[in-house]
Amino acid sequence: MTVHTGLLRLETAGESQIVDLTEGVMAVVRQSEVADGLVTVFVMGSTAAVTTMEYEPGGVRDLTALLERLVPRAGEYAHNVLNGDDNAHAHLRASLLGASETVPLVHGALVLGTWQQLVLIDFDDRPRRREVHVQVLS
Repeated sequence: MTVHTGLLRLETAGESQIVDLTEGVMAVVRQSEVADGLVTVFVMGSTAAVTTMEYEPGGVRDLTALLERLVPRAGEYAHNVLNGDDNAHAHLRASLLGASETVPLVHGALVLGTWQQLVLIDFDDRPRRREVHVQVLS
């Protein structure tokens, strides 16, 4: 097995900002010169997640609203009390979605649906520098 690793560095605003990673991931795939295999996308940090979605304004608003209903920013969270923080919601949202996605790579293309993109969601309560690791396995 051969492994090619790439790194995407992003500046995010936090507050559930959703960033399309698809083109950056494809740039790593092209550099790897791998045609068939698996691509894993992983974000470092416990307040961000990687998932797939239809990345368009309505979908972005709907996902943001859903996560606010499921895990509201305002609330009584033990993490905030014990650590003097106010970002427990960010940790919980990230845990629900997860830090990574793995996508098949066939003939040099990510196997994604027509309206499906890979996205990073930064749930933290402040701007952050995020590192997204991309590994192409063949």
